[in-house]
Amino acid sequence: MAAGETQLYAKVSNKLKGRSTPSLLDSLLGMGFPAHTVLKALAATGRKTVEEASDWLHCHCNDPSLDDPIPQEYALFLCPTGSLLEKLQEFWRESKRQCTKNRAHEVFPHITLCDFFTCEDQKVECLYEALKRAGDRILGSFPSVVPLVLHSSVSYLGFFVNDSPADVIREFAATFATEASVLADCTVKPCTKQLHLTLAHKFYPHHQRTLEQLARAIHPGHSCQWTAALYSRDMRFVHYQTLKALFQYKPQNEDELTLSPGDYIFVDPTQQEEASEGWVIGISHRTGCRGFLPENYTERASECDTWVKHRTYTFSLAVDLNSRKDGAAGSKRNGEFHPPQTSRSLSSVQALQATIVRKSVLVVRHGERVDQIFGKSWLQQCSTPDGKYYRPDLNFPCSLPRRSNGIKDFENDPPLSSCGIFQSRMAGEALLDSGIRITSVFASPALRCIQTAKHILEELKLEKRIKIRVEPGIFEWTKWEAGKAAPTLMSLEELREANFNVSMDYRPVLPLTSLMPAESYDEYVDRCAMSMERIVSICPEDGVILIVGHGSALDSCTRPLLGLPPRDCGDFAQLVRKIPSLGMCFCEENKEEGKWELVNPPVKTLTHGSNSAFNWRNWILGN
Repeated sequence: MAAGETQLYAKVSNKLKGRSTPSLLDSLLGMGFPAHTVLKALAATGRKTVEEASDWLHCHCNDPSLDDPIPQEYALFLCPTGSLLEKLQEFWRESKRQCTKNRAHEVFPHITLCDFFTCEDQKVECLYEALKRAGDRILGSFPSVVPLVLHSSVSYLGFFVNDSPADVIREFAATFATEASVLADCTVKPCTKQLHLTLAHKFYPHHQRTLEQLARAIHPGHSCQWTAALYSRDMRFVHYQTLKALFQYKPQNEDELTLSPGDYIFVDPTQQEEASEGWVIGISHRTGCRGFLPENYTERASECDTWVKHRTYTFSLAVDLNSRKDGAAGSKRNGEFHPPQTSRSLSSVQALQATIVRKSVLVVRHGERVDQIFGKSWLQQCSTPDGKYYRPDLNFPCSLPRRSNGIKDFENDPPLSSCGIFQSRMAGEALLDSGIRITSVFASPALRCIQTAKHILEELKLEKRIKIRVEPGIFEWTKWEAGKAAPTLMSLEELREANFNVSMDYRPVLPLTSLMPAESYDEYVDRCAMSMERIVSICPEDGVILIVGHGSALDSCTRPLLGLPPRDCGDFAQLVRKIPSLGMCFCEENKEEGKWELVNPPVKTLTHGSNSAFNWRNWILGN
């Protein structure tokens, strides 16, 4: 051990003598790690266990910043627990679903007690002592109930803390700041302004009324134990975007990052000149390494997902002081504060949904079609010489519905693949979990769209209650369809015989015979606009209208509602190519302002990789 390392170790050991943490330090130093990196690992993991700190050090062995003397940033928050937290979490989910994400969704429900501040790695344990001393000093005067008063403006919605309870909480923050200055030599700025618990921030003005109505379902009188929690973050990435890896990725080149599901990546949006389309440059939170990664393997994460919880102090006379100060057994990372599934009350979710219900339109692209995987000759691959269907690959459907002209009619009206059926069911299951209320369903006459609608309805448990209304007006742009003649599509009678619950009474905006081959772009967008106007007008009740169509429908069926002109034809073609199976757009009617708005879809996107064909005959051992 170098002389400087020895002095640092001795200094830290003497200051922390008599506490439990030196055992962590001694154990890690005994493994051969340098003292300054051990202290860095302990600070980055919340000083919880040797295993976590050791894992961090092994993962960061190639981190170019490992030896840099960059401390963590710390902040102290007052966080609700119990039934009040559950109600706040329900508000978080519903406000995101109905009004899209706003700045408040980046962090868990909290009252800020001090601004972020830095603390040297070897002095972090002193912050824990500062938290305990401040809590012990204020415990007797901490209010049994913290009164919360709802406040709303054009860009902010939240609860204010007023009167004497606010003074006590501010006194606690000031005491912590003083103790942290004395014990850890930190400059901490306690909150002296209006104490508040933010519900929504920097949202669209037209969402204010909806957010207010949702907020009124939260009763501040719900039982709550308040906990002061000390968190840290990496100060280098404060202004970066945070991405979360959804899938594993093995680098194909040395300048690419390895991804494992759940990894967080920090991305600077201003430093992406070197990245080609579909790729970004980022720094791995898990390893500290920098490299390229495929953006479609990730999703946007919240700002606090990479924060580390260090210690907590719970203000409750019924809790022993020793258990109150550490909170070390809690989660090591804090994400969106998802509640335990056992506490998820269906009635409470429904109560929130009943607070505000509007007419909405959910446009969904069909699932994976069989010719998308097996090419234009797919029908030849699954047909016997006498025209019967067989299944040459598991991704071919188990069977095909009967058609009057036999199997050849499927050539330009292909079914879903097995994976397409699975995708549709997965989307339906997610829609069921979201609590969305589907009141009517319209589908393009293409078989793949009707199949997708059927499987979604089955997962929603609505297959017998809601009939599928087949609307040729939202069929694909015929210029993109193969053949010089209009495609041969299944009749309503054939669909009903194949057990599709289609409406026989619905009169479509445009009959099947009106679909002309190779129509112009203007003709296509005009019929989509006409169809959407009629569909919306015949569904007067509030609720969600489900439109199952093609990738193009996500643009051509929503822009008329939003009052937007058609896109340029070239831009339209480029956009549609990027829309995946089960891609969704969600529009909501704002009756107060007399317009429709594009909002966050009720469920997340579905992303997955490819799985190439395999022939065992070519797999000969030793060749």
